Amino acid sequence: MSRPLRWHDLITVNIYWFALNTRSQTLSPLIIPLLVQQFIGEESKGSAVGSIRLWALMTAVLVQALIGILSDRSTAKLGRRRPFILLGTLGEIIIFALIGFSTSLEGQTGYAVLFGLYILSMMASNTAHAATQGLIPDLAPESQRGRYSGVKALLELPLPLLLVSLVIGKLVSSGNLWAALITLMGVLVVCAAIAMFVPEQRQEQAPFVLDWTPFLRLALMTAAFTLLILGMGAFVRWFMTLKLDMDPRLWGAAAAAVGVAAMAVAIGGGVLVSLRIGVGKDIQYLPSFTWWVINRLAFLTASTNIATFLLFFLQERFVELEGEKAAGPAATIALFVGIFILLTAAPGGWLADRFGKKILIGIAGLLGAGGIALLVIVPSMTAIYIGGSIVGAGIGLFYSANWALGTEIVPRKQAGRFLGLSNLAGAGAGAIGAYIGGPIADVLGYTLIIGVYGFLFLVSILALLGIQEKRVNV
Repeated sequence: MSRPLRWHDLITVNIYWFALNTRSQTLSPLIIPLLVQQFIGEESKGSAVGSIRLWALMTAVLVQALIGILSDRSTAKLGRRRPFILLGTLGEIIIFALIGFSTSLEGQTGYAVLFGLYILSMMASNTAHAATQGLIPDLAPESQRGRYSGVKALLELPLPLLLVSLVIGKLVSSGNLWAALITLMGVLVVCAAIAMFVPEQRQEQAPFVLDWTPFLRLALMTAAFTLLILGMGAFVRWFMTLKLDMDPRLWGAAAAAVGVAAMAVAIGGGVLVSLRIGVGKDIQYLPSFTWWVINRLAFLTASTNIATFLLFFLQERFVELEGEKAAGPAATIALFVGIFILLTAAPGGWLADRFGKKILIGIAGLLGAGGIALLVIVPSMTAIYIGGSIVGAGIGLFYSANWALGTEIVPRKQAGRFLGLSNLAGAGAGAIGAYIGGPIADVLGYTLIIGVYGFLFLVSILALLGIQEKRVNV
Protein backbone atom coordinates (compact mmCIF):
# COMPACT_ATOMS: atom_id res chain seq x y z
CA MET A 1 0.00 0.00 0.00
CA SER A 2 1.05 3.60 -0.55
CA ARG A 3 -0.02 4.54 3.01
CA PRO A 4 -1.75 2.99 6.06
CA LEU A 5 -5.49 2.33 5.80
CA ARG A 6 -7.81 5.07 7.06
CA TRP A 7 -11.49 5.06 7.96
CA HIS A 8 -12.57 6.39 4.55
CA ASP A 9 -10.86 3.45 2.81
CA LEU A 10 -13.86 1.39 3.90
CA ILE A 11 -15.64 3.41 1.20
CA THR A 12 -12.93 3.70 -1.45
CA VAL A 13 -12.17 -0.03 -1.42
CA ASN A 14 -15.87 -1.01 -1.69
CA ILE A 15 -17.56 1.83 -3.55
CA TYR A 16 -17.39 0.21 -6.98
CA TRP A 17 -19.63 -2.62 -5.76
CA PHE A 18 -22.37 0.01 -5.64
CA ALA A 19 -21.77 0.81 -9.32
CA LEU A 20 -21.62 -2.84 -10.39
CA ASN A 21 -24.86 -3.78 -8.67
CA THR A 22 -26.73 -0.64 -9.73
CA ARG A 23 -25.80 -1.63 -13.28
CA SER A 24 -26.96 -5.25 -12.89
CA GLN A 25 -30.24 -4.25 -11.17
CA THR A 26 -30.97 -1.80 -14.01
CA LEU A 27 -29.93 -3.66 -17.15
CA SER A 28 -30.99 -7.28 -16.58
CA PRO A 29 -34.49 -6.88 -15.09
CA LEU A 30 -35.52 -3.56 -16.70
CA ILE A 31 -33.73 -2.16 -19.75
CA ILE A 32 -32.75 -5.34 -21.61
CA PRO A 33 -36.23 -7.01 -21.40
CA LEU A 34 -37.95 -3.80 -22.52
CA LEU A 35 -35.64 -3.30 -25.50
CA VAL A 36 -35.92 -6.96 -26.52
CA GLN A 37 -39.70 -6.59 -26.37
CA GLN A 38 -39.48 -3.45 -28.53
CA PHE A 39 -37.31 -5.12 -31.17
CA ILE A 40 -38.71 -8.67 -31.21
CA GLY A 41 -42.34 -8.18 -30.21
CA GLU A 42 -44.51 -10.34 -27.99
CA GLU A 43 -44.32 -13.67 -29.78
CA SER A 44 -40.72 -14.69 -29.02
CA LYS A 45 -39.43 -12.17 -26.47
CA GLY A 46 -38.80 -14.85 -23.84
CA SER A 47 -36.56 -16.88 -26.13
CA ALA A 48 -34.75 -13.74 -27.23
CA VAL A 49 -34.05 -12.70 -23.64
CA GLY A 50 -32.89 -16.26 -22.90
CA SER A 51 -30.40 -16.24 -25.76
CA ILE A 52 -28.94 -12.87 -24.87
CA ARG A 53 -28.60 -13.91 -21.22
CA LEU A 54 -26.90 -17.22 -22.05
CA TRP A 55 -24.12 -15.79 -24.16
CA ALA A 56 -23.62 -12.71 -22.00
CA LEU A 57 -23.24 -14.74 -18.80
CA MET A 58 -20.87 -17.27 -20.31
CA THR A 59 -18.79 -14.35 -21.59
CA ALA A 60 -18.78 -12.91 -18.07
CA VAL A 61 -17.31 -16.12 -16.62
CA LEU A 62 -14.37 -16.11 -19.01
CA VAL A 63 -13.64 -12.38 -18.90
CA GLN A 64 -13.73 -12.26 -15.11
CA ALA A 65 -11.27 -15.17 -14.87
CA LEU A 66 -8.95 -13.67 -17.52
CA ILE A 67 -8.87 -10.21 -15.91
CA GLY A 68 -8.32 -11.79 -12.52
CA ILE A 69 -5.13 -13.39 -13.82
CA LEU A 70 -3.96 -10.24 -15.63
CA SER A 71 -4.64 -7.89 -12.71
CA ASP A 72 -2.83 -10.22 -10.31
CA ARG A 73 0.29 -9.76 -12.45
CA SER A 74 -0.21 -6.10 -13.35
CA THR A 75 2.79 -3.79 -12.95
CA ALA A 76 0.96 -0.63 -14.12
CA LYS A 77 1.87 2.68 -12.46
CA LEU A 78 -1.68 3.10 -11.17
CA GLY A 79 -1.57 -0.22 -9.31
CA ARG A 80 -2.81 -3.79 -9.79
CA ARG A 81 -6.57 -3.20 -9.79
CA ARG A 82 -7.33 0.46 -10.49
CA PRO A 83 -6.35 0.44 -14.19
CA PHE A 84 -8.88 -2.31 -14.88
CA ILE A 85 -11.63 -0.52 -12.92
CA LEU A 86 -10.95 2.61 -14.97
CA LEU A 87 -10.85 0.70 -18.26
CA GLY A 88 -14.09 -1.15 -17.50
CA THR A 89 -15.86 2.08 -16.54
CA LEU A 90 -14.82 3.90 -19.72
CA GLY A 91 -15.98 0.95 -21.79
CA GLU A 92 -19.35 0.84 -20.03
CA ILE A 93 -20.01 4.57 -20.58
CA ILE A 94 -19.42 4.22 -24.32
CA ILE A 95 -21.59 1.10 -24.49
CA PHE A 96 -24.48 2.66 -22.52
CA ALA A 97 -24.47 5.61 -24.90
CA LEU A 98 -24.64 3.22 -27.85
CA ILE A 99 -27.51 1.32 -26.19
CA GLY A 100 -29.36 4.62 -25.93
CA PHE A 101 -28.86 5.32 -29.64
CA SER A 102 -29.90 1.75 -30.49
CA THR A 103 -33.46 2.47 -29.34
CA SER A 104 -34.09 4.14 -32.70
CA LEU A 105 -33.52 0.83 -34.51
CA GLU A 106 -36.19 -1.74 -35.31
CA GLY A 107 -36.72 -5.49 -35.62
CA GLN A 108 -33.93 -8.02 -35.90
CA THR A 109 -31.40 -5.29 -36.66
CA GLY A 110 -32.11 -3.63 -33.32
CA TYR A 111 -31.95 -6.97 -31.50
CA ALA A 112 -28.64 -7.91 -33.14
CA VAL A 113 -27.10 -4.57 -32.17
CA LEU A 114 -28.44 -4.89 -28.61
CA PHE A 115 -27.07 -8.46 -28.42
CA GLY A 116 -23.60 -7.30 -29.39
CA LEU A 117 -23.68 -4.29 -27.07
CA TYR A 118 -24.81 -6.37 -24.09
CA ILE A 119 -21.95 -8.84 -24.67
CA LEU A 120 -19.52 -5.90 -24.78
CA SER A 121 -21.12 -4.49 -21.63
CA MET A 122 -20.54 -7.80 -19.85
CA MET A 123 -16.90 -7.72 -20.95
CA ALA A 124 -16.42 -4.17 -19.65
CA SER A 125 -18.34 -4.78 -16.43
CA ASN A 126 -16.44 -7.95 -15.59
CA THR A 127 -13.14 -6.25 -16.33
CA ALA A 128 -13.93 -3.86 -13.48
CA HIS A 129 -15.60 -6.60 -11.40
CA ALA A 130 -12.57 -8.90 -11.44
CA ALA A 131 -10.34 -6.06 -10.31
CA THR A 132 -12.73 -4.83 -7.60
CA GLN A 133 -13.00 -8.22 -5.94
CA GLY A 134 -9.23 -8.26 -5.49
CA LEU A 135 -9.12 -5.06 -3.41
CA ILE A 136 -10.13 -6.46 0.00
CA PRO A 137 -7.71 -9.45 -0.18
CA ASP A 138 -4.97 -7.08 -1.41
CA LEU A 139 -5.36 -4.27 1.11
CA ALA A 140 -7.36 -5.23 4.19
CA PRO A 141 -5.52 -7.08 6.97
CA GLU A 142 -7.26 -10.22 8.19
CA SER A 143 -8.24 -8.50 11.45
CA GLN A 144 -10.28 -5.92 9.47
CA ARG A 145 -11.77 -8.04 6.67
CA GLY A 146 -15.02 -8.50 8.56
CA ARG A 147 -15.75 -4.78 8.69
CA TYR A 148 -14.66 -4.30 5.07
CA SER A 149 -16.93 -7.15 3.97
CA GLY A 150 -19.80 -5.65 5.96
CA VAL A 151 -19.51 -2.33 4.11
CA LYS A 152 -19.23 -4.30 0.85
CA ALA A 153 -22.51 -6.07 1.62
CA LEU A 154 -24.25 -2.75 2.30
CA LEU A 155 -23.03 -1.25 -0.98
CA GLU A 156 -23.79 -4.43 -2.94
CA LEU A 157 -27.45 -4.95 -2.15
CA PRO A 158 -29.73 -2.56 -0.25
CA LEU A 159 -28.30 0.76 -1.46
CA PRO A 160 -28.33 -0.07 -5.20
CA LEU A 161 -31.86 -1.46 -4.84
CA LEU A 162 -32.98 1.80 -3.22
CA LEU A 163 -31.54 3.86 -6.07
CA VAL A 164 -33.01 1.63 -8.76
CA SER A 165 -36.43 1.47 -7.09
CA LEU A 166 -36.79 5.14 -6.18
CA VAL A 167 -35.01 6.79 -9.11
CA ILE A 168 -33.95 4.68 -12.10
CA GLY A 169 -37.02 2.42 -12.12
CA LYS A 170 -39.31 5.46 -12.15
CA LEU A 171 -37.38 6.98 -15.06
CA VAL A 172 -37.68 3.75 -17.08
CA SER A 173 -41.37 3.43 -16.14
CA SER A 174 -42.08 6.92 -17.45
CA GLY A 175 -40.41 6.07 -20.76
CA ASN A 176 -37.31 8.21 -20.12
CA LEU A 177 -34.70 5.59 -20.99
CA TRP A 178 -32.00 8.11 -21.80
CA ALA A 179 -32.31 9.70 -18.35
CA ALA A 180 -32.02 6.26 -16.75
CA LEU A 181 -28.87 5.47 -18.78
CA ILE A 182 -27.32 8.87 -18.00
CA THR A 183 -28.03 8.33 -14.30
CA LEU A 184 -26.33 4.95 -14.52
CA MET A 185 -23.34 6.49 -16.30
CA GLY A 186 -23.11 9.11 -13.55
CA VAL A 187 -23.07 6.42 -10.87
CA LEU A 188 -20.24 4.59 -12.66
CA VAL A 189 -18.16 7.76 -13.10
CA VAL A 190 -18.54 8.88 -9.48
CA CYS A 191 -17.80 5.42 -8.06
CA ALA A 192 -14.78 4.92 -10.33
CA ALA A 193 -13.45 8.35 -9.37
CA ILE A 194 -13.73 7.51 -5.66
CA ALA A 195 -12.12 4.10 -6.27
CA MET A 196 -9.07 5.84 -7.74
CA PHE A 197 -8.21 6.96 -4.19
CA VAL A 198 -7.67 3.34 -3.09
CA PRO A 199 -4.19 3.26 -1.48
CA GLU A 200 -2.58 0.70 -3.76
CA GLN A 201 0.79 1.18 -5.38
CA ARG A 202 2.67 -0.23 -8.33
CA GLN A 203 4.06 -3.77 -8.25
CA GLU A 204 7.67 -3.67 -9.31
CA GLN A 205 7.44 -7.14 -10.82
CA ALA A 206 4.78 -9.80 -11.39
CA PRO A 207 4.46 -12.07 -8.34
CA PHE A 208 4.26 -15.32 -10.30
CA VAL A 209 4.94 -16.83 -13.71
CA LEU A 210 1.95 -16.65 -16.03
CA ASP A 211 0.21 -20.04 -16.19
CA TRP A 212 -2.70 -20.33 -18.61
CA THR A 213 -3.70 -23.82 -17.46
CA PRO A 214 -6.39 -22.71 -14.95
CA PHE A 215 -7.95 -20.35 -17.50
CA LEU A 216 -7.95 -22.97 -20.26
CA ARG A 217 -9.55 -25.46 -17.87
CA LEU A 218 -12.26 -22.90 -17.01
CA ALA A 219 -12.80 -22.20 -20.72
CA LEU A 220 -13.32 -25.93 -21.34
CA MET A 221 -15.73 -26.14 -18.38
CA THR A 222 -17.68 -23.15 -19.69
CA ALA A 223 -17.87 -24.62 -23.20
CA ALA A 224 -19.15 -27.96 -21.90
CA PHE A 225 -21.71 -26.27 -19.68
CA THR A 226 -22.88 -24.06 -22.56
CA LEU A 227 -23.29 -27.03 -24.92
CA LEU A 228 -25.43 -28.84 -22.34
CA ILE A 229 -27.66 -25.77 -21.87
CA LEU A 230 -27.99 -25.41 -25.64
CA GLY A 231 -28.96 -29.07 -25.92
CA MET A 232 -31.67 -28.85 -23.25
CA GLY A 233 -32.90 -25.60 -24.76
CA ALA A 234 -33.19 -27.23 -28.19
CA PHE A 235 -35.14 -30.12 -26.66
CA VAL A 236 -37.60 -27.74 -24.99
CA ARG A 237 -38.02 -25.73 -28.21
CA TRP A 238 -38.79 -28.96 -30.09
CA PHE A 239 -41.31 -30.05 -27.47
CA MET A 240 -43.10 -26.69 -27.61
CA THR A 241 -43.64 -27.13 -31.38
CA LEU A 242 -45.62 -30.36 -30.89
CA LYS A 243 -49.32 -30.12 -31.64
CA LEU A 244 -50.64 -32.34 -28.88
CA ASP A 245 -54.38 -32.90 -28.79
CA MET A 246 -55.06 -32.46 -25.07
CA ASP A 247 -56.79 -30.23 -22.59
CA PRO A 248 -54.96 -26.86 -22.34
CA ARG A 249 -54.44 -27.37 -18.60
CA LEU A 250 -52.82 -30.75 -19.21
CA TRP A 251 -50.69 -29.23 -21.95
CA GLY A 252 -49.52 -26.52 -19.55
CA ALA A 253 -48.74 -29.12 -16.86
CA ALA A 254 -46.81 -31.25 -19.39
CA ALA A 255 -44.78 -28.25 -20.57
CA ALA A 256 -44.02 -27.26 -16.99
CA ALA A 257 -42.87 -30.80 -16.20
CA VAL A 258 -40.64 -30.84 -19.28
CA GLY A 259 -39.22 -27.45 -18.31
CA VAL A 260 -38.42 -28.55 -14.76
CA ALA A 261 -36.90 -31.80 -16.03
CA ALA A 262 -34.76 -30.02 -18.67
CA MET A 263 -33.48 -27.51 -16.13
CA ALA A 264 -32.78 -30.28 -13.62
CA VAL A 265 -30.77 -32.20 -16.25
CA ALA A 266 -28.85 -29.04 -17.18
CA ILE A 267 -28.16 -28.32 -13.51
CA GLY A 268 -27.11 -31.85 -12.53
CA GLY A 269 -25.30 -32.64 -15.77
CA GLY A 270 -23.65 -29.23 -15.89
CA VAL A 271 -22.29 -29.60 -12.38
CA LEU A 272 -21.03 -33.16 -12.95
CA VAL A 273 -19.33 -32.33 -16.25
CA SER A 274 -17.87 -29.04 -14.98
CA LEU A 275 -16.46 -30.55 -11.80
CA ARG A 276 -15.07 -33.54 -13.70
CA ILE A 277 -13.15 -31.14 -15.95
CA GLY A 278 -12.24 -28.71 -13.19
CA VAL A 279 -11.21 -31.23 -10.52
CA GLY A 280 -10.59 -34.47 -12.36
CA LYS A 281 -11.48 -38.00 -11.34
CA ASP A 282 -10.97 -37.19 -7.64
CA ILE A 283 -14.37 -35.47 -7.63
CA GLN A 284 -15.99 -38.91 -7.21
CA TYR A 285 -14.61 -38.97 -3.67
CA LEU A 286 -16.34 -35.68 -2.79
CA PRO A 287 -20.08 -36.38 -3.23
CA SER A 288 -21.14 -33.81 -0.64
CA PHE A 289 -19.36 -31.04 -2.53
CA THR A 290 -21.00 -32.09 -5.80
CA TRP A 291 -24.48 -32.08 -4.25
CA TRP A 292 -23.75 -28.76 -2.55
CA VAL A 293 -23.02 -27.14 -5.93
CA ILE A 294 -26.20 -28.73 -7.38
CA ASN A 295 -28.23 -27.33 -4.47
CA ARG A 296 -26.66 -23.90 -4.99
CA LEU A 297 -27.22 -23.90 -8.75
CA ALA A 298 -30.86 -25.07 -8.49
CA PHE A 299 -31.73 -22.39 -5.93
CA LEU A 300 -29.96 -19.62 -7.83
CA THR A 301 -31.56 -20.68 -11.12
CA ALA A 302 -34.95 -20.09 -9.52
CA SER A 303 -34.15 -16.83 -7.71
CA THR A 304 -32.15 -15.23 -10.53
CA ASN A 305 -34.67 -15.84 -13.29
CA ILE A 306 -37.68 -14.65 -11.37
CA ALA A 307 -36.04 -11.22 -11.62
CA THR A 308 -35.23 -11.75 -15.31
CA PHE A 309 -38.86 -12.33 -16.31
CA LEU A 310 -40.60 -10.32 -13.57
CA LEU A 311 -41.33 -7.39 -15.86
CA PHE A 312 -42.99 -9.63 -18.48
CA PHE A 313 -44.93 -11.42 -15.72
CA LEU A 314 -46.34 -8.12 -14.46
CA GLN A 315 -47.31 -7.08 -17.99
CA GLU A 316 -49.16 -10.37 -18.44
CA ARG A 317 -50.88 -10.27 -15.05
CA PHE A 318 -52.01 -6.62 -15.05
CA VAL A 319 -53.23 -5.13 -18.32
CA GLU A 320 -52.66 -1.59 -17.07
CA LEU A 321 -48.91 -2.27 -16.79
CA GLU A 322 -48.19 -2.46 -20.49
CA GLY A 323 -44.74 -1.71 -21.87
CA GLU A 324 -42.40 0.32 -19.68
CA LYS A 325 -45.16 1.01 -17.12
CA ALA A 326 -44.26 -2.31 -15.48
CA ALA A 327 -40.72 -1.11 -14.72
CA GLY A 328 -41.76 0.90 -11.65
CA PRO A 329 -43.63 -1.94 -9.90
CA ALA A 330 -40.84 -4.39 -10.88
CA ALA A 331 -38.27 -2.13 -9.20
CA THR A 332 -40.50 -1.81 -6.10
CA ILE A 333 -40.83 -5.60 -5.84
CA ALA A 334 -37.04 -5.88 -6.12
CA LEU A 335 -36.78 -3.40 -3.24
CA PHE A 336 -39.07 -5.54 -1.04
CA VAL A 337 -36.99 -8.61 -1.90
CA GLY A 338 -33.78 -6.76 -1.07
CA ILE A 339 -35.07 -5.51 2.28
CA PHE A 340 -36.06 -9.00 3.37
CA ILE A 341 -32.74 -10.44 2.18
CA LEU A 342 -31.04 -7.86 4.39
CA LEU A 343 -33.31 -8.66 7.36
CA THR A 344 -32.70 -12.42 7.23
CA ALA A 345 -29.09 -12.72 6.02
CA ALA A 346 -27.44 -11.59 9.27
CA PRO A 347 -29.54 -13.67 11.70
CA GLY A 348 -29.39 -16.51 9.18
CA GLY A 349 -25.71 -17.03 9.94
CA TRP A 350 -26.39 -17.35 13.68
CA LEU A 351 -29.37 -19.66 13.09
CA ALA A 352 -27.29 -21.86 10.79
CA ASP A 353 -24.66 -22.28 13.50
CA ARG A 354 -27.32 -22.95 16.12
CA PHE A 355 -29.66 -25.35 14.32
CA GLY A 356 -27.66 -26.65 11.35
CA LYS A 357 -27.03 -25.36 7.87
CA LYS A 358 -28.92 -28.01 5.89
CA ILE A 359 -32.10 -27.36 7.89
CA LEU A 360 -31.88 -23.63 7.21
CA ILE A 361 -31.21 -24.18 3.49
CA GLY A 362 -34.26 -26.45 3.37
CA ILE A 363 -36.38 -23.75 5.04
CA ALA A 364 -35.03 -21.25 2.49
CA GLY A 365 -36.21 -23.51 -0.35
CA LEU A 366 -39.66 -23.84 1.22
CA LEU A 367 -39.93 -20.07 1.65
CA GLY A 368 -38.95 -19.58 -2.00
CA ALA A 369 -41.53 -22.09 -3.23
CA GLY A 370 -44.22 -20.72 -0.91
CA GLY A 371 -43.60 -17.13 -1.94
CA ILE A 372 -43.82 -18.07 -5.62
CA ALA A 373 -47.05 -20.00 -5.00
CA LEU A 374 -48.64 -16.87 -3.49
CA LEU A 375 -47.29 -14.70 -6.28
CA VAL A 376 -48.72 -16.99 -8.98
CA ILE A 377 -52.05 -17.98 -7.42
CA VAL A 378 -53.35 -14.69 -6.01
CA PRO A 379 -53.93 -12.06 -8.76
CA SER A 380 -53.22 -8.88 -6.79
CA MET A 381 -50.27 -6.56 -6.47
CA THR A 382 -50.43 -6.81 -2.67
CA ALA A 383 -50.02 -10.58 -2.89
CA ILE A 384 -47.06 -10.10 -5.23
CA TYR A 385 -45.38 -7.75 -2.77
CA ILE A 386 -45.95 -10.22 0.07
CA GLY A 387 -44.83 -13.19 -2.05
CA GLY A 388 -41.72 -11.32 -3.14
CA SER A 389 -40.92 -10.52 0.48
CA ILE A 390 -41.23 -14.21 1.42
CA VAL A 391 -38.91 -15.15 -1.45
CA GLY A 392 -36.47 -12.46 -0.29
CA ALA A 393 -36.48 -13.91 3.23
CA GLY A 394 -35.65 -17.32 1.79
CA ILE A 395 -32.83 -15.90 -0.33
CA GLY A 396 -31.32 -14.18 2.72
CA LEU A 397 -31.33 -17.41 4.71
CA PHE A 398 -29.91 -19.32 1.76
CA TYR A 399 -27.00 -16.94 1.20
CA SER A 400 -25.97 -17.20 4.84
CA ALA A 401 -26.35 -20.95 5.29
CA ASN A 402 -25.36 -22.30 1.87
CA TRP A 403 -21.98 -20.59 1.69
CA ALA A 404 -21.23 -21.50 5.31
CA LEU A 405 -22.01 -25.14 4.48
CA GLY A 406 -19.75 -25.01 1.44
CA THR A 407 -16.82 -23.70 3.45
CA GLU A 408 -17.20 -26.69 5.80
CA ILE A 409 -17.39 -29.47 3.23
CA VAL A 410 -14.64 -28.40 0.81
CA PRO A 411 -11.18 -29.93 1.29
CA ARG A 412 -9.49 -27.82 3.95
CA LYS A 413 -6.21 -27.32 2.11
CA GLN A 414 -7.85 -26.53 -1.24
CA ALA A 415 -10.76 -24.33 -0.13
CA GLY A 416 -9.95 -21.48 -2.53
CA ARG A 417 -9.78 -23.77 -5.53
CA PHE A 418 -13.04 -25.59 -4.81
CA LEU A 419 -15.06 -22.54 -3.81
CA GLY A 420 -13.79 -20.82 -6.95
CA LEU A 421 -15.20 -23.66 -9.07
CA SER A 422 -18.63 -23.05 -7.51
CA ASN A 423 -18.67 -19.54 -9.04
CA LEU A 424 -19.80 -21.14 -12.29
CA ALA A 425 -23.14 -21.71 -10.54
CA GLY A 426 -23.80 -17.98 -10.44
CA ALA A 427 -23.50 -17.51 -14.20
CA GLY A 428 -24.98 -20.90 -15.00
CA ALA A 429 -28.11 -20.07 -13.00
CA GLY A 430 -29.06 -17.11 -15.18
CA ALA A 431 -28.23 -18.97 -18.38
CA ILE A 432 -30.15 -22.18 -17.58
CA GLY A 433 -33.34 -20.55 -16.37
CA ALA A 434 -33.60 -17.93 -19.10
CA TYR A 435 -32.52 -19.99 -22.12
CA ILE A 436 -34.60 -23.06 -21.28
CA GLY A 437 -37.53 -21.19 -19.73
CA GLY A 438 -37.91 -18.46 -22.35
CA PRO A 439 -39.45 -20.67 -25.11
CA ILE A 440 -42.00 -22.12 -22.64
CA ALA A 441 -43.02 -18.62 -21.57
CA ASP A 442 -43.42 -17.51 -25.20
CA VAL A 443 -46.02 -20.22 -25.80
CA LEU A 444 -47.76 -20.63 -22.44
CA GLY A 445 -47.08 -17.38 -20.60
CA TYR A 446 -44.91 -15.97 -17.85
CA THR A 447 -47.14 -17.02 -14.98
CA LEU A 448 -46.37 -20.63 -15.87
CA ILE A 449 -42.61 -20.13 -16.09
CA ILE A 450 -42.50 -18.28 -12.76
CA GLY A 451 -44.29 -21.34 -11.33
CA VAL A 452 -41.61 -23.59 -12.86
CA TYR A 453 -38.97 -21.60 -11.00
CA GLY A 454 -40.97 -22.20 -7.82
CA PHE A 455 -40.60 -25.95 -8.39
CA LEU A 456 -36.84 -25.51 -8.76
CA PHE A 457 -36.72 -24.27 -5.17
CA LEU A 458 -38.09 -27.70 -4.22
CA VAL A 459 -35.52 -29.43 -6.45
CA SER A 460 -32.81 -27.59 -4.51
CA ILE A 461 -34.17 -29.12 -1.28
CA LEU A 462 -33.90 -32.64 -2.75
CA ALA A 463 -30.20 -32.04 -3.45
CA LEU A 464 -29.63 -31.64 0.29
CA LEU A 465 -30.18 -35.36 0.73
CA GLY A 466 -26.77 -36.04 -0.83
CA ILE A 467 -24.88 -33.71 1.50
CA GLN A 468 -23.24 -34.75 4.75
CA GLU A 469 -22.86 -31.73 6.98
CA LYS A 470 -19.24 -32.15 7.93
CA ARG A 471 -15.82 -31.06 6.68
CA VAL A 472 -14.11 -33.26 4.13
CA ASN A 473 -10.38 -33.67 4.62
CA VAL A 474 -8.28 -34.60 1.62
